[in-house]
Amino acid sequence: MSGTILAIDQGTTSSRAILFDESFRPTAVAQQEFTQHFPRSGWVEHEAEDLWTSTVAVCREAIEKSGQPLSNIAAVGITNQRETTVVWNRHTGKAVHRAIVWQDRRTADLCARLRAEGHEAMVTARTGLLLDPYFSGTKLAWILDNVEGARASADAGDLLFGTVDTWLIWRLTGGRVHATDATNAARTLLYNIIENRWDDDLCRLLGIPMSMLPDVRDSSADFGMTEVEVFGTPLPILGVAGDQQAATVGQACFEPGMVKSTYGTGCFALINTGKTPVASQNRLLSTIAYRLDGQTTYALEGSIFVAGSAVQWLRDGLKIISNAAETQALAASAAEENRLYLVPAFVGLGAPHWDPDARGAIFGLTRASGPADFARAALESVGYQTLDLIDAMHADWSGDARTATILRVDGGMTASDWTMQFLADILGAPVDRPQVLETTALGAAWLAARKAGVWPDMAEFASRWRLDRRFEPQMAASTRAQLVEGWREAVRRTKSAA
Repeated sequence: MSGTILAIDQGTTSSRAILFDESFRPTAVAQQEFTQHFPRSGWVEHEAEDLWTSTVAVCREAIEKSGQPLSNIAAVGITNQRETTVVWNRHTGKAVHRAIVWQDRRTADLCARLRAEGHEAMVTARTGLLLDPYFSGTKLAWILDNVEGARASADAGDLLFGTVDTWLIWRLTGGRVHATDATNAARTLLYNIIENRWDDDLCRLLGIPMSMLPDVRDSSADFGMTEVEVFGTPLPILGVAGDQQAATVGQACFEPGMVKSTYGTGCFALINTGKTPVASQNRLLSTIAYRLDGQTTYALEGSIFVAGSAVQWLRDGLKIISNAAETQALAASAAEENRLYLVPAFVGLGAPHWDPDARGAIFGLTRASGPADFARAALESVGYQTLDLIDAMHADWSGDARTATILRVDGGMTASDWTMQFLADILGAPVDRPQVLETTALGAAWLAARKAGVWPDMAEFASRWRLDRRFEPQMAASTRAQLVEGWREAVRRTKSAA
């Protein structure tokens, strides 16, 4: 059997499909953006049908570009934006509301009420998560409570819930399979990551009928066959993981203490903590990194809501650039004396602050401030936020690796040498960029190929990870300390409680 794998990477702003060959190299890529909906301040939505149609379109385009017969494709792997919530009618296949995106903050009041009632300790002990609008459970509760007839339909067993992977699997298989994997289930606020099951108490707390919930499978497992009419021949779906966990796999972070950070719309850093979940004392998330052959590997995760989307803001909001690539040269031209701090809390602050009511702010503005300074501040904000995550991980993780962190990075922003050098400088630690930057899709592909038996095992896959460039820190320690102090003061002044 050929070792070609079709990887679906369904993201926040676009859907992509990538075909990988037996050497893990991308051979054909297709991408399609879709509309973002912002009906109110802090609300972010997608049309569920857009997620489906764009995914099918890019898959067909990538297959056509490759020029390969469909018989060469051994399996399909899916990776996805994680907490985004879809609810649909099991009989009609129609979503009852737009998908509520992971960035959406509409359930902040519900989360605050549940915290005030003393529920967060129980939620965290079972899920590894915090009571924050970020996660799927409160989004699902909002749909049931605010869409006319949804609660009655759910109680009657007519509605299904899924994160985006589940929605795509259900559509790809013609409604035959309602399933997710453990990494996506772990982001819902409804899944007990210690016992690996949907939790009755958590479902009762949020008023979620368990009949809505998908079957939870390993990350490398049988998720059914695609319908013939989707691609022209049935293809097996054999690997599924949420985007950040898929990137962890694609970066071959299989050993405890290994850290990866992905820079897309947001930024997400994960440290592999092995077979035992670590309870964070620094408001990081304990989560499932992957589950293989029934064995769960855990991670600590820090989530930044705004990374690449800060560059999109420069382009679409301020209109000071026409494309993202311009930011590197602009940032490099900024005068040292005009340094700004951008705290990009456009949809609140993520880890380790978890302040959904914070809003973005810029500090240090003068009459001399211009586009170059804004560009530098936007790129630097990614490094500062990563530092906050890595420091929290160091405080929580007791393994030997914490004293000599090497960060493996991926995602679109890593193409910027300037940004990666600043990241190494502000961390005071090496940053490794791999040859294959499509690590999220690669992780999904490996999970599918592993189940299909056409790619190497974990050890061999890890041994074939290849470095493109290592960025070594060059900044003086005194300069680093001064910059970090300024950043932390800016964050303090941005928080809603300040």
